[in-house]
Amino acid sequence: MRKLGAFIQVSLDGYFAGPDGDISFAHKDPNDSEWNSFVAGNAKDGGALVFGRITYEMMASYWPTPMAAQNNAAVAERMNAMPKFVFSRTLGKASWANTTLLKGDLAAEIRKLKAAPGPDMAILGSGSIVAQLARERLIDGFQIVVCPLVLGGGKRLFDGVKDMLNLKLMQSRAFGNGSVLLCYAPA
Repeated sequence: MRKLGAFIQVSLDGYFAGPDGDISFAHKDPNDSEWNSFVAGNAKDGGALVFGRITYEMMASYWPTPMAAQNNAAVAERMNAMPKFVFSRTLGKASWANTTLLKGDLAAEIRKLKAAPGPDMAILGSGSIVAQLARERLIDGFQIVVCPLVLGGGKRLFDGVKDMLNLKLMQSRAFGNGSVLLCYAPA
């Protein structure tokens, strides 16, 4: 069975987006070689990507551009080549290379994808998708990057999760930029 992981950045107070949906707090200095090396290493593992509409549109507006290729060629190449699934009730079509648009029930579609042959999958960003799938116990691992700032409001990660999620810390890493990576698996 395919595995599904989640990679998301949050503020110290648990928000994945500010009140207006802004996620610029998660953008790191493009000259941060330690962070860029980590991101490139994460991207080289391959697999398939899973997005909600908002994150998909943001990613699709950047990664296929010459600017992305100039700023981080290795990551841009992988992002454009990887198979992608975008969940949306409102998106008419998905034009980014190798993207499949899914409009059905999120949990049911993920169960089908996990049961089908293919590479492991990773949710990038898409905090509401992470919360919905965590509630259904469909995420096999979480990579949560805690950024060194407090937003004071916005969209919280795990909103709507009513039952306790017991997680086991598998790995952690502190970066020079002050961010901390916490890798969890279901306990």
